[in-house]
Amino acid sequence: MKNTLYIIWSAVLLFSSCQSNSQSTKNNKDASTNQNISPVQTKTINGLERAYFASGCFWCVEAIYESVNGVSESISGYSGGHTSNPTYQSSNTGRTGHAEAVEIFYDPKIVSFSTLVDVYFGSQNPTQINGQGPDHGSQYRSIIFYQNEEQKKIIEEKKEGLSKKLNRRIAAEILPFQKFWKGEAYHQDYEKRNPGNPYIKNVSIPRLRKFQSKFPNLIKPNH
Repeated sequence: MKNTLYIIWSAVLLFSSCQSNSQSTKNNKDASTNQNISPVQTKTINGLERAYFASGCFWCVEAIYESVNGVSESISGYSGGHTSNPTYQSSNTGRTGHAEAVEIFYDPKIVSFSTLVDVYFGSQNPTQINGQGPDHGSQYRSIIFYQNEEQKKIIEEKKEGLSKKLNRRIAAEILPFQKFWKGEAYHQDYEKRNPGNPYIKNVSIPRLRKFQSKFPNLIKPNH
């Protein structure tokens, strides 16, 4: 009976995946090339700074960061690739080099970049390569983008510390930020607007709740 239930559950996750018609392939060439590029520093807007993360399906990651106190907005999109104007369909081929990413607008007086990195590692399986949960492929790989040397140092130290703690290799790439391409309108606030979607119910919401139970002191009062 357990084996039957496991097969059914696996099928549910497979067909309720974040991806659509994905034919993804592993693409490490862009990562090694990007390492030699100087990062782009974004400008502060109305006291808000920006940060960029890729951690599997952007529906999940957007909702996680929007629940964090001090985060004003979380936007789903694409980053880390070598093509212009990537789309959901093109990034799903794995040939654009882009990963599903989020752009975070945050108030540094309330939440620090260092804490946002803690949120990042604490809301995923940090050892899973090229994906998170049921989503697999280079477009779902884990990346933390830095905009200056101070951010890079913070990321590297936290990644190294986590690796030692788990005694495992941490999958997240550390790349200089270049450009963020905003995703299609229907992806924005997807979890909030589609609570009945099978993927949202079975993957995204449980991931959000697991994160919130680990970091209750970071969550906005209305969450």
